[in-house]
Amino acid sequence: MLSERELVVLALLPSLLSAGEIAAELTVSVNTVKSHIRSIYAKLSVSTRREAVRQAHERGLLA
Repeated sequence: MLSERELVVLALLPSLLSAGEIAAELTVSVNTVKSHIRSIYAKLSVSTRREAVRQAHERGLLA
């Protein structure tokens, strides 16, 4: 379902890091992170970061 890189981004979503800070952490562009986040939202059928984290927990994608 989610790609390996999307899972890495997903794991950072519960933190208080902004998309820019996540990008810096992963040494990718902010546009790449935003693209991954959009893809995560679509695949989880959610529209917010909070919903994505909740849905990921329910599906066992986050510890």
